[in-house]
Amino acid sequence: MCRIFEKRGGVFLDIQNENYKKYAKAHAPKSKVLTNTVKAFLSGGLICAIGQALKVLYSGFGLEERDAYMAVSITFVFVAALLTGLGIFPKIAKHAGAGTIVPITGFANSVTSAAIDSKNEGWVLGMGSKIFTVAGPVLLYAVLSGTAYGIIYFIGTLF
Repeated sequence: MCRIFEKRGGVFLDIQNENYKKYAKAHAPKSKVLTNTVKAFLSGGLICAIGQALKVLYSGFGLEERDAYMAVSITFVFVAALLTGLGIFPKIAKHAGAGTIVPITGFANSVTSAAIDSKNEGWVLGMGSKIFTVAGPVLLYAVLSGTAYGIIYFIGTLF
């Protein structure tokens, strides 16, 4: 049996499992699933459409397709980090929802936010170390999965 104590007016109330479920349901904010889904779809689609337009633009400047895609990724990371630093990205994300976290912009925002939140702790122990709280696991996964893929590819070429 789970017992949770809530302090109300100086008195602790004993809330047991079934009572807690009723309490949590009554106090939880109502989710607007359909509205949030549409906003995420449209904002994520808009970000991807901008990415495609940038790819066409960079290709028009003479970049090969692979280099144009790399330039788009760099642009998105730079713009998302800049907008996060200026306090604009969180305002966009508040309305756009998950549409802003799916593309690379969400990763850039997460890394930049972690660094900004810890800037008072200094350049090395604050920003320098906290920036890797988000980037570290992603980089580790990329290195490990890339290594595993390389080993599998190498073994495949032997046959």
